Formats: sequence, structure tokens, C-alpha cells
Amino acid sequence: MSAQMLLALEDGTVLPGRAFGAVRPIVGEVVFNTAMTGYVESLTDPSYRGQILVLTYPLVGNYGVPPPRKPGTIDRPFEANKIQVHGLVVQNYVADHSHHLSSRSLGEWLSSENVPGLTGIDTRTLTKKLREKGTMRGFMYPSTMSLADAKRAADAIDMKEEVFRLVSPSAPIKYPGGDLHILLIDAGAKDNLVRSLQERGATVTRAPWHADLVRLAQDSDGILLGNGPGDPKDLDPLIKKVRTLLGSYQRPIFGVCLGHQILALAAGGDTQKLPYGHRGVNQPVQDLLTRRCYITSQNHGYAVVDAALPSDFEPWFVNLNDGTNEGIRSRFRPFFSVQFHPEASPGPRDTAYLFDDFLRLVGASRRSH
Repeated sequence: MSAQMLLALEDGTVLPGRAFGAVRPIVGEVVFNTAMTGYVESLTDPSYRGQILVLTYPLVGNYGVPPPRKPGTIDRPFEANKIQVHGLVVQNYVADHSHHLSSRSLGEWLSSENVPGLTGIDTRTLTKKLREKGTMRGFMYPSTMSLADAKRAADAIDMKEEVFRLVSPSAPIKYPGGDLHILLIDAGAKDNLVRSLQERGATVTRAPWHADLVRLAQDSDGILLGNGPGDPKDLDPLIKKVRTLLGSYQRPIFGVCLGHQILALAAGGDTQKLPYGHRGVNQPVQDLLTRRCYITSQNHGYAVVDAALPSDFEPWFVNLNDGTNEGIRSRFRPFFSVQFHPEASPGPRDTAYLFDDFLRLVGASRRSH
């Protein structure tokens, strides 16, 4: 019989359930994701660092978890070398898994990394509450503890600069590929950004956001600003570095998700917090240039403000659900970014062509210089 666990929200709501995975108190921002599959990718996505993830699909765990990947590799389906979420909430956890690549259950994986899981929760009701009241702070803890004791014992993560250091490498890492050399600025970048560039014949240097980026950029043919967790305004040192690059770098710069927000702020724009964010694999966006629509994978809680864009930047993509900005591009220079994930994982690959466009532009820029 599994232990009883509770999920307490900051509005006073307390939801009882059963534990799977680790049994310990944790605290985090409670967010939801609407994807039907891809929990391995989602749980290892650094953008979820410090958060309690609610999966809206009612059956979770049925295809288990693959074996751990070998140290030093970035093989699929994992997006980082460890689970990034603080806790997982599902309606029905399935321990009896079946898949030809599965080596362990989801609960066993969570336990091995000391991450709590909670099942038996009415995730539909919980999601409706988050949609109506917005993302809120929550505590998961054993029913044998009081909420006051859980709050004192919970391992809180400071969602400011600390979280970005936790999800980025300590030093640059080079991934050999082709002739084009891309500098990936990592403040929580998913591994599939590296794979997406390598598969297209590029060599990638993955540098932590706190490195000497201006110096590293001198040896690159293009820059990719990667994704990551939290509020982009908490990364003021990176914003200042990117602002310097916008004034001196002559080659293409491409931003993804958090990188999109950092590019906008560095250019003089602004961002705003969304009520409950965009997290799922079915977010529709429209290219304002071609009027084509795409279904995209997204995971973010902040958005770029169209009205605050500087005159030399223009909106590029728009979210067709709520009208928020999904992309910007410079009117005069090869700088552009998107809020969604062209690398997906999980999710549709409809916008993976953006990596092809980016590398074509990088190649043309290299030849001209």
C-alpha cells in the first residue's frame, strides 16, 4: 500500500492522493502540461526546474522509462542528465509498463532521483483552478506531516539566479560536427537543441550563460540563445552580454523560448508574466509573414510584449489562442527568435525548418565575411 501524500496550494486548497516515487516534502510552482505522451522528455526539460508538474492526460507511466544514458552522451529521449521537476502530479499512475525500450517504471525512476510523485488527484479540476486563478505555489508532503512542518522541511529553490546556475554547465562543452560553428548559450537548454544542430552538420559549443560570451562569440559563425526556466528579467547579466553582442556581432543570432525573451529584453523590449503559461504540444501559432499556421511545443510562463518592441524589431509569430507574441525579427540585421520549441521533444516537428533556415543564413554570412 503506497503512502498517502497531500498537495496544498497557496489558495488554501488541499488535495489528497497516493505517493509513487520518493516520499518527502517539496515545494514548487504548480504548472500543467496538456501533452498526451512524452513524460520522459518533459520531466528532464530544464525549463521545469523547481516546479511541480501536473500532467492532464489521465493515464501516465504505461510505457515506462528507458535505461539511463551513458555518461557524457546526449542521446534521446532524455533532455538533460537528470529529472528537473521538483514533483509530479497525475490522475492515474500505471506501474505495469510495456514498451520494447522500457527498463523500469516511472515510479522507480522518480525514486532513484528522490523526486516525489502523486497519483489519485483529479487533475481536470486542478487544471481548471490553475487556468482560472493562475499558476500558484504548492507543497507536496506526506500525510503524516503537518503543512507547517512540510514548509520548514521542503527543499526550496530560489527561482532567481540560483536556478539558472543549476541547469547550465559549469564550463563550455564542444560537440563536434561540420564546418559551421554555433555557440549555444545555455541557461537551461534542452539537449535536443544540440542534436538538432549536429544533425544538420554543425559543430556546437555549449557555453554557460555566465561565461565570457563575447570572447567565445568571436570564434563562432552564429549564436543560438537556448531555452531555460523562470523569469528572463532575473538574468540581467546575460541580458547585458547579449546587448553587447547585438551591438558588435555581425553574424546571425537565433533565440528559442527563454532565448527569445532574452533577445527582446537585450534589444530594449519588455516581457510580461502569463496567467498560467503555455505548456503543451498543441499550441497554434501563425507566421505573420507567410500567414501559415503551425502546431508547436511550448513550455514557458512569460511572453514578449509586442507594444514594447523597439522600432528596429517587428513581431514574427503570434499565438492563435491568446494573441501573445511568439516570435520577433530584426528589420535590418540577422537577429530573430521564437517563443515556441522548433526542437520539440516532446511534440510536433512542424517548425524544425527554422534550424535549416538559421544554418543557411549562418553559411551565407560566413561566406560573405
